[in-house]
Formats: sequence, structure tokens, C-alpha cells
Amino acid sequence: MKSVNARLAEELAVGENQVAAAVALLDGGSTVPFVARYRKEATGSLDDAQLRLLDERLRYLRELDERRAAVLASIDEQGKLTDELRAALIAADTKARVEDIYLPYKPKRRTKAQIAREAGLEPLAQRLLEDPALIPEELAAEFVTEDVADAGAALEGARHILVERAAEDAELVGAVREKLWTQGALRTTPRSAETAKTPAGQKFRDYFDYSEPLAKMPSHRVLAALRGEKEDVLSLDFDAGDDAEYQAMIAATLAVDLSHPGAGTAWLAQTVRWAWRTKLMVSAAVDARVRLRQHAEADAVGVFATNLKDLLLAAPAGPRSTLGLDPGFRTGVKVAVVDPTGKVLDTCAIYPHQPQKQWDRAKATLGALIARHQVDLIAIGNGTASRETDALATELIADLKKSGASAPTKAMVSEAGASVYSASAYASQEFPDLDVSLRGAVSIARRLQDPLAELVKIEPKSIGVGQYQHDVTAGTLARSLDAVVEDAVNAVGVDLNTASVPLLARVSGITATLAEAIVTHRDTVGAFRNRKALLDVPRLGPKAFEQCAGFLRIREGDDPLDGSGVHPESYPVVRRILDRSGVRLAELIGNERTLRTLRPADFADERFGVPTVTDILAELEKPGRDPRPAFTTATFADGVEKVADLKPGMVLEGVVTNVAAFGAFVDIGVHQDGLVHVSAMADRFVSDPHEVVRSGQVVRVKVVEVDVERQRIGLTLRLNDEAGGRGDRDQREAKPERDKAKPNDRRDDRRTGRPRGDGPRGDGRRGDGRQGGKGRRAEPAATGSMAQALRDAGFGR
Repeated sequence: MKSVNARLAEELAVGENQVAAAVALLDGGSTVPFVARYRKEATGSLDDAQLRLLDERLRYLRELDERRAAVLASIDEQGKLTDELRAALIAADTKARVEDIYLPYKPKRRTKAQIAREAGLEPLAQRLLEDPALIPEELAAEFVTEDVADAGAALEGARHILVERAAEDAELVGAVREKLWTQGALRTTPRSAETAKTPAGQKFRDYFDYSEPLAKMPSHRVLAALRGEKEDVLSLDFDAGDDAEYQAMIAATLAVDLSHPGAGTAWLAQTVRWAWRTKLMVSAAVDARVRLRQHAEADAVGVFATNLKDLLLAAPAGPRSTLGLDPGFRTGVKVAVVDPTGKVLDTCAIYPHQPQKQWDRAKATLGALIARHQVDLIAIGNGTASRETDALATELIADLKKSGASAPTKAMVSEAGASVYSASAYASQEFPDLDVSLRGAVSIARRLQDPLAELVKIEPKSIGVGQYQHDVTAGTLARSLDAVVEDAVNAVGVDLNTASVPLLARVSGITATLAEAIVTHRDTVGAFRNRKALLDVPRLGPKAFEQCAGFLRIREGDDPLDGSGVHPESYPVVRRILDRSGVRLAELIGNERTLRTLRPADFADERFGVPTVTDILAELEKPGRDPRPAFTTATFADGVEKVADLKPGMVLEGVVTNVAAFGAFVDIGVHQDGLVHVSAMADRFVSDPHEVVRSGQVVRVKVVEVDVERQRIGLTLRLNDEAGGRGDRDQREAKPERDKAKPNDRRDDRRTGRPRGDGPRGDGRRGDGRQGGKGRRAEPAATGSMAQALRDAGFGR
């Protein structure tokens, strides 16, 4: 049997020595970001994506080998382990294959077949199998005993023996499983006519008479169907195809000639049918269900991870004085001003909208705050009353410009997960004296300054950019999303003297406990002047220092290199470069002309090879560079504030809020996100919307369809498309999904803890389609809103 490393090398199409080095580093406690960035010589420059896949497959293959060893031991203890069986188990490359082989030897409760064998009926089964010319009833009469009542009972026992023999044949089980997967289909129907008529049932109406091949069924439809079953609305059936083909496979395995004219052929044919209908079809359907869910979950987790990465790596506005507005109607607009470092300078609430309508007073309050704190940016949350609040900010900015005063820039900011943060223990610790209703405004302001630094304070799954996230296995989702956050944080780097505990805890090698110790040390002793001072932090030893130091930045410290991505272990290389160049460090850093004349090979040695030296030169050229894109904002069209204002043919600017398997949702400033179907994204075939757009991207779209009654908007990225196109297509696909968010995922009134009911339409609903009052969501069948369709596709705000 090949080693785990050899198998991994084959799967990843890389050298076995690369795999061995990576595995040794990971087993030794190194993190993926550290290995990807600072151990390129050892791994042959495997990147973080390859290392993540290697880590995942390493875990699976080790579990496979452990299970294989346990199965071999179990069969050996039974005295049934043959060389052939051992070889088959060693060759098994999946857990499912190991279990198929183990099935006949697996300890189990006494089966009907086992009871029949104990009653001496196995010879009867074998004779009927070998000679179909025999008359079953006559032969069975010879096996009537005290334990076998009559010939009928004998034949029933013989049938159980043959059925079990077929059901435990590893080759047959595997072949049937694959055939059903590649040729079978999933059929869904209403559980009952009464259920179909209920409001809960109506959102699954597109699945009332639905069938699709298993191997081609997209993840969002799989999870929609499974949710319909879970909610007792749908019945799911697996259509394997032509039963005769499967029965022929069983007959071949049992060596039964169904065309034989003998008297026993009919009995054998019935036995084959019985084996198919009661055993193999059932087990294959169970396997197909598991496989279908696993594939769908993998796709859903992939979509969530990609969207989360895009959101975390969104362009930061930077360290600028920012005013955050958390919009609302009845409860008012919560206001917070933060300085360039995110420190809260001022907070209040204004009431420019209904029912108070204190428009001029609200403008005066904001104007005074802007002047007092020299505000550069205004961050507006994109929830309830966002467009109305945006209009207030627009008018205020225009007034400031007319008066000759300095006017800030405004931008719309996602509120995703803000309520989760506001009510969190960390927010209480961070702002113990700040009302919970105002914490959201602070978070919104900080999100504009640095999305990554603020979003790491929220549990990834609560950020709400997933597809069917609440139907995915929690552990699988958490492991994937944590990896995304870790990679994003370490790709950007962290300012050691300003980072929060949650941000530091995502740095390579730093645990939550160590992060708290670092902040405590910083608060007690003062700002870190150099990276070496980290070793003075209690419980932060050499291993943790090795893992984290390169990802931590110290601005204006004792050593300019501490503000770069150059790892302290590589500082001697920089000294050699300085000696060879004959310049001082201050003259070399940022000196593109000089640095590009240097050859990495001239400074490489046994420890630091060409890849590392190449990275060092790149860092010296642009020390501490931020890989995130430049900050830009979308400009929503004046006079377009609600769906009724939209007209087919309009070309608008918007922001991509989420990307699904079937398209992307775009906020164009009308409280309902429009849908760009995957077929309307480019003039070429697009298999994955992520090829074209990403969450947070500013795009120009054309309106192709508007359904005011159902609040649906069809958009296209192809600006030469004619209006009246197919932008509405997959809103139907999206309908069965509802975001099963926990109560604290909703944007609640943070003062009372009750869900808001102050929507812009005056009907107790928020602008994003959520129901007010008791906090229940509006049913898709009743609202038909695009925002509801967004949540129907598994994307919660």
C-alpha cells in the first residue's frame, strides 16, 4: 500500500518531497499561512490553497487508514482474513469501499439469513442457485425440520440467504451505487394535497412535480429539496432508472441465468427482484442521499467561503475620521463618530424620518459633528431607511459645499452581522458604557475604515453571505470559514499596536488566550517598539513567535523592517543585501530602481533560497503593502429610491451583495437587491458567477425586468441587452430557501431587543423584506420581494 504522502502527491500532482515537507511542518504545529509564506523552499512553493487541500485530504486519508486497520484487525480476529481480502482492503481508496468489503464480516444482530443458516437452509439455497431445473417446493420439503415449519418457510429462509449474499457483495454494491448515481434522478412531490396549499408549502411549489438527474443537480436545488422534506412539505424519491438493468447485475453476481427454462428460474427471478427492491435499491438510495448532500454542502461551503473572502478583503477606506449612521425610522438613526484609529469620539441619535420628521434638526446635528471632528467619511448602513438616510447625507454634503466648507465622502456599508456584534460579549467588553443601540453605528463606521478588522469580531457564519448556510453541517462550515478568515488576516497583516483581540487571535500561531495577553501587555507596558518585544508577553514562546512575527506590523518602530512582511528570521539576508548594495536601509526601502537590479540568487544560501529572497526584495520595494483593492464607492442614481422608480432599460451603478451558484445579487439602492442571472453576466458561457463578479464589487447593470407587485428586479451586466429579458429566471429557483437565522441575526432595535417594525412602506416590514412585530419573516409567496428571494437562496443579511 502506498504511503499517505505518496497518495497525496498523486492527488495534488506535486512531488512527494513537497508533500512530506508540508506534512512535517503542519504536524509540527505550523499554520498554513506560515508555511505558504515563509517555508517555500521546503514545500516547493505550495500556496495556501494547495496547503488547505492537502491538510483536508491528509485528515481524510489518515482516517481512512485508521478505519482500514480496524477492519483488518476485526476480520483477522474472526479468523476470516485471507490474502485476497487483505489485498482488497489495502486497495480500497475510499471509506465507502472499505465499508462495502467489511459488510459481510461486520458484527451485527442476528439477521433472517443468519437464522436460516442456523436452521440448515444454506444447502437448499445453494442447490436452487446451482440447478434451476429443480422444483423449489419439492426440494424444500426435504429441509422441513423442527426449526422449519414447512416447505414455504424453507424457501423463505433460502431466499433470505441469497438476498443477503447479494447485498453484501462489495463489487455489486459499489457498481449499483455508481450506476444509480450516474443514471438515477431525484423526484420531489408534495407530502399531501393539504400541505401543498399551506403558506409554508407554497414556497416549495416549484418542487411539487420535479425531477432532475442526481449527478447534474445543482447544490442550491438539492438543499432546497432537502429543506422541503425537513419541513414536512416534500416527499423525496430516488428513481434509479430501469429496474431490469439492476436485476441483471444481481443475477450475474449470483450466477443466475434468468433465461433458463427450468422450474426454479421463476423462484430465482423473484429472489433477484426481492434483493433489488428490499436491499440494494434501499442501500444505494441511502448512499445517493448522503453523496448528494455532501456534494451540495461542499458547493454551498465553497460559495460562502468565496463570498466571505471577498467581503473580508474589500477595499478599506483607511485611517480617516468617519461618521457612522445606523439608519432607522421609528427608533431613529444612530450616529457615531470615530477617529482614524477607530476610537469613538461622539455618539447620538437623530430622528429625520417618520414619524418624528426632524429633518432640519438632524442635518444641523450631523453638520456640527462633521465640523467638530473634521469628518472625512460618512458610512451609511444598508438596512431599513438606508436610502432615506442617504438622501439626508447627500443634502447635507451639498449644503456644506455651497457654504464653502469641507464636505465628507459618503458610502453605503453592509450591515451584515452588525446586530450579532452589538449584542456580543466582546462588544460589551469593548464598549461597556455605550448603549447597545449605538454599537452598531460604531461598527458601521469602522467597517468602512477597515472591513477586515471589524468583521473578524463576528462569528463567520453570522456574517450572512452564505447559500443555505443553515442547512450545512456546522463543523464543516466552521472549519472552512475559519480557514478563510485566517488566510485573509495573514495575507493583509496586522498592526500589532492597534489590533483588537479578535483580530490578533486570527494571526498565525496566536490563540485567543495569547491575543488577550498581548493586548494586556500593550495596555500595561505601552506600544511595542519592535517585534522582539513580543517575547516579553507571558506564555508567548519561540514557536508562537516564529509563527506570528512575520504577519505583525509595527509602524514607526525601532526597525523599519518590523513594518514589513519580512520575517525576523530573514533579517540577516537584508543585512547582506545592504552590505552588497552599499546603501543604508532607509535608502533601500522603497527604492524600486535599485532593488530591481538585484538578483535573488546572489543572496540565497542553504537556509534562505531564491523564493524567500525574491519575496524579501518584493517586500523591500513596497514594505507592508496591502493586497486589497483601492477604495471606491457606488453612486446610486438620483430619484431612483424604490422598485417602482425603476424602468427597463435603465443603466445603474450598484454593489454586488452576494454571489450564488445561479447568479449575483446587486444592490442598486432601492431596498431590494436585483438578480443578475449567470446567463446575463457576459457574452460568453459562464459556469461560475465568481469568474465575473465578487461580493463588494461596484458594477454597472442594466434593468431588464421589473415586477413592482412582487418586488422583483431582473438585471444584466451586458449593457447592450434588450429590456424584457430573462433576468427573472432563477428567482423561481431561489424561492424554497429561507434564511433560518437565529433571533440575534436579525437587525433588532438594540435598545429594546425587539425586532424592528418600522419599514419604509409603513406596513411593519423592513426594506429588506423582514417582518416586523413579532419578528417573523414575511412569506415569499406573500411578498415575492427580491430580498426575500435572496434569503430564499440562502443569503441572509
